Amino acid sequence: MTGELARAAIVSVGNELLFGETINTNAAWLGRALAEKGIVVSHGYTVGDNRTNIQEVVRTATRSTDVVLISGGLGPTEDDITRNAVADLFERPLRSNERLLADLKARFRAHGYREFPETNLSQVEVPEGAIVLNNPNGTAPGLAFEEDSTLVVMLPGVPRELHGIFLGDLNTLLEEWLGDRIAPVRHRMLHTTGVPESRLAEIIEDAINSDPAFVSTMKEVSIAYLPDLRGVDLRITARSASTEEAKASLDRAEEELDARIARWRYHATSGDIVEPVLEALKGLGLMLAVAESCTGGLIAKRLTDFPGASASFIGGVIAYDDSVKISALDVSQQDLSRFGAVSEVVAVQMALGASKRLGSDVGLAVTGVAGPGGGTKEKPVGRVCFAVVLNGKEKARSVDFLGDRDAVRERAAQVALAMLLRTL
Repeated sequence: MTGELARAAIVSVGNELLFGETINTNAAWLGRALAEKGIVVSHGYTVGDNRTNIQEVVRTATRSTDVVLISGGLGPTEDDITRNAVADLFERPLRSNERLLADLKARFRAHGYREFPETNLSQVEVPEGAIVLNNPNGTAPGLAFEEDSTLVVMLPGVPRELHGIFLGDLNTLLEEWLGDRIAPVRHRMLHTTGVPESRLAEIIEDAINSDPAFVSTMKEVSIAYLPDLRGVDLRITARSASTEEAKASLDRAEEELDARIARWRYHATSGDIVEPVLEALKGLGLMLAVAESCTGGLIAKRLTDFPGASASFIGGVIAYDDSVKISALDVSQQDLSRFGAVSEVVAVQMALGASKRLGSDVGLAVTGVAGPGGGTKEKPVGRVCFAVVLNGKEKARSVDFLGDRDAVRERAAQVALAMLLRTL
């Protein structure tokens, strides 16, 4: 490395993005793609289909970054104004490109069009001095030119087309343009569940304050906390021109972190805890049956989302009403009356009933109050009870979750699967 890492700005153009009609997946995709190449994304902008606003944002972006990637507004319709706005901003007259015109007409003929739509002529106009970037998936090419030591790139807003240009001609151009200012980034994900983000941060902060060896190792990487309803992922990142050096840094960091988070960690290439659950069941030669109440089949869905789940998952019962708990799972009417459907006693009976009725080795059950109504002082909304039965042994627990109905159900399914994994 001979200088600072290259910095990029992403400018997303389109009223539909500002109005919330379209989710800005392009910015997220570009951010990941640039980061993986070792280009730091330092700024991001979203602007509507307004000539003045586009020019203001692009001008600002070029003053502080090495690369400006602009997506959207290169189509043939009246609201596609990005090309003209940017060309005028930098005083680069648009010229019709004969090769692009010939290619575009040939494309239309190949698709059965006898006449070439005049509106598409705008897509063959290229700012003076710009490089044309081939679009393997559409009609609007990418365009790139240098402006005051900044590489300005215009890309179509259709995700498939943007991806094709980036992974092709633009990838080569970025490497040629930025040279050794690119340091490839390597990531590794450590998956945890059952521990809050704040607790993980506290554990790592304590290690930083008390363990010099930990501090020395972690200087080689950066850590990002990625929480969602199912748990918290730790993404550790190393930047190095050498794959071997980056791997060694990630290995050392993972070893240090694992010593502190092992009780909550699970290993899954997919990131889904279902993966190690099914692997553990298969490795032990066990079949699983589930009984679900408040999760309404969510656990069964997650299990069967994985190809090959039938090798370890036999099926389940959605016992939403108490009558189904009694008739399908042999839950005691007396215990339902005494302890209520949301109780560890009933959860255990549900797990036993599912295992017995479906002929499995393992039974997993969940019952609770997902809300927004149905809660009481003794059993508030968010109270969920879990049970696992295996080889004659029973394990049960209760958890009070925060959040709306969807959050309670999602978190409950994750806790159930984590409980099963740790039991196995």
